[in-house]
Amino acid sequence: MVLIFTIEYLTRIFLSTNRLRFIFSFYGMVDLLAILPFYLAFAVDLRTLRLVRLLRLARILKLARYNSALQRFAKALRLAKEELIIFTSASLVVLYLSAVGIYHFENAAQPEVFRSIFDCLWWSVATLTTVDNGDIYPITLGGRFFTFIVLMIGLGLVAVPTGILASTLSAVRRQEDALKE
Repeated sequence: MVLIFTIEYLTRIFLSTNRLRFIFSFYGMVDLLAILPFYLAFAVDLRTLRLVRLLRLARILKLARYNSALQRFAKALRLAKEELIIFTSASLVVLYLSAVGIYHFENAAQPEVFRSIFDCLWWSVATLTTVDNGDIYPITLGGRFFTFIVLMIGLGLVAVPTGILASTLSAVRRQEDALKE
């Protein structure tokens, strides 16, 4: 695999009109850092630098510029950036308020499980994302009703950004189709 990357890197350098510019470009550096640890390992002990090999995965990002669907998605994210930031901020507030709420309802009944607001934040993340934490659950009537409310809000946390992105993707697609006509 490294041999293929090396051949591709050397071919790109050879075919480049400005070789130094390619070598020191972002993608040129990513390519070099992806293959360099393999060759340096023969001369130096690089066990601590094995994480640099993960840069090979960054090469996959280069494919994104050739895929029109990924370009549309990136454009949609840029267009909906403000709405998504506001929604994310509101979600963080809801996350904190749900942790405080469950602490209020369950701390007296289960002080070993809901010890602090920080412990309740884990419950809140699991409940709002509808992942379910299984081992941490409310036992009081107020805590169960509160959990039901938090679960319903959690469904909205998935639906709202999905709707925002879907409508923005549709708008981007309509713009592209209008430009083609």
